[in-house]
Amino acid sequence: SGAATSGAPGGETDAGQPAPADAERPAAGGGRIDYAHPRRSAAPPPPPAASPAPPGQPAAPVAGDATGWSMEERLYNQIWGMFEDLARTTAAYRSAVEFAESRMDQELDRVLDDPRSRIGGAGDAAREAARAECRRLADEARRVLDRDLAQLAAESEVVEPALPPAFARWDNPCWHGYRVPMEVPMALRIGDLHLPENPALRIPFLVRLPLERGLWVDSGRTGSEAALMLDEAQLRRQALDCAVGHAARLLAVYPPGEFSVHVIDPAGAGAAALAPLSGSGLLGAPPAPGAQGVREVLGRLTRRVDLVTMAVRGGAADSLPPDVDAAEQLLIVHDFPHGFDDRAVNQLRYLADEGPVVGVHLLMVADREEASGYGPVLDPLWRSLLRITPAPDDHLADPWVRHAWTYEPLTVPPGSDVVRQVLGQVAAAHRAWGR
Repeated sequence: SGAATSGAPGGETDAGQPAPADAERPAAGGGRIDYAHPRRSAAPPPPPAASPAPPGQPAAPVAGDATGWSMEERLYNQIWGMFEDLARTTAAYRSAVEFAESRMDQELDRVLDDPRSRIGGAGDAAREAARAECRRLADEARRVLDRDLAQLAAESEVVEPALPPAFARWDNPCWHGYRVPMEVPMALRIGDLHLPENPALRIPFLVRLPLERGLWVDSGRTGSEAALMLDEAQLRRQALDCAVGHAARLLAVYPPGEFSVHVIDPAGAGAAALAPLSGSGLLGAPPAPGAQGVREVLGRLTRRVDLVTMAVRGGAADSLPPDVDAAEQLLIVHDFPHGFDDRAVNQLRYLADEGPVVGVHLLMVADREEASGYGPVLDPLWRSLLRITPAPDDHLADPWVRHAWTYEPLTVPPGSDVVRQVLGQVAAAHRAWGR
């Protein structure tokens, strides 16, 4: 920010910290212009200090032990650091094991190529020595991996209880002390990620807010073992439950009146799963039934995207018609493509492409195979959405070494009514604020 600081003598910011060396420039009239941020010091506050560790032992992990201007930002950066550490230490382990096996194969090939090894027990001894060396190298790599995994597990144990609601699982006690926020958080947790080397070590899967792309909960039959154990009806119900949970979390982490949810359910097949949303009164309108309802909802949101886009480009964002809701919008689409004609499909694609920039987001609950009749026309739609699954599935890759990570959806503890309780508080806050 280039806001100037007033009343901060001696080249200091209003927080009493010395301004950066390049924060002041000569002004045309001979004075000086201070470009320091009026509410930020020259450097972010230091992270919490870890307690001293015994000699030869790693320091005890501390929640928020990362750079950032706030605890939320420090926790966000710490989680990404854990994600990267786990990706890289696992890559090093896999590389070491691959090297050991490759070296063993080379040694075995040399033994087979040497005619002298075919006489007596020299060949058997050489082969056993090659295998023993492979086991030694693999065991050493595993010891290093286990050491790193233990450190990351210890860090996870202190980080998880310290997470705010936007970053926390549904079983975190912070939801029982939930209060409606007044600011939009940095990110939202939509699941957990883990690798086969240690499935118990889960890394929170965070996406930045506002959403930069829509979400697609794949209700189709995937190749994962967890999905194969469910019948089609169970898979569809879990997919919609997953979508409702994400919508509830979005409503819970936005300030009152700054987030709105709409639902397309042409056949009414998802009424039971959608009950927490519809019963709370937080939906913009009852779920749209039939093809006519699909056209009305898509037409209204397409109009909003058009008007807001034109207003932003024309520098007239404050001159929108009074019937245009300025809040962020989420459209849950269930049972696609039932009730959709060609025009509705094109509108849906338009919302997926142009909506996120102006605050309209998609949450699709769909089986891609059921829409295969449209052919490649829908390929850009599926690619534009972040695919998640209602059952564990290893389809996500990290940006560093491209491991296949298993995505684990967030679930509500059995018998818990936390979602309805949170939505009840959100609805009460909306009424209190007249939204």
